[in-house]
Amino acid sequence: MKNRTMRYKLPALMGAACALTLCAGSVPASAASISRTIEVSGTPASIWSAIGPFCNIKNWLPPVGMCIEDGKSPPTRTLVTKDGKASFVERQTARNDDEHSYSYAFLSSPLPVSHYKATIKVTAKADGVSIVTWTGTYTPDTGKEKDAIDALSGVYESGLTAIQEMFKK
Repeated sequence: MKNRTMRYKLPALMGAACALTLCAGSVPASAASISRTIEVSGTPASIWSAIGPFCNIKNWLPPVGMCIEDGKSPPTRTLVTKDGKASFVERQTARNDDEHSYSYAFLSSPLPVSHYKATIKVTAKADGVSIVTWTGTYTPDTGKEKDAIDALSGVYESGLTAIQEMFKK
């Protein structure tokens, strides 16, 4: 009985695998994620007071030269790079000041990604030290997977390093 069951299941599984292989060209790129953390000297409340306001990103993300917030709820911000060559439009999707976090999504971006959503959060680690975590999910443009992760890694790492520098003792 066992062999007969396998005989019927195997062709069905092979058929499904073949169907997946044949469709691979039309399937969009897989979702990807990124997460970076850094230790920062300070309490979550003190760090959050500096990085938590939605447009304060211009104070801690080195490439950002200008942030314009629309004043609506939920807010949308437009970030313009210091060289003026690129802009990003982002909408805040969640906020929890008690937990020192907010989430946002790209409405438009020059990066080779779609469906980008991210969260920035500050948590206590030990006495006088906190962890800042920046996580994101996105779909890289087909053929641009390396460009997408390289760009996002550079942004995350430069931003977190700048936050750490702001609070160095």
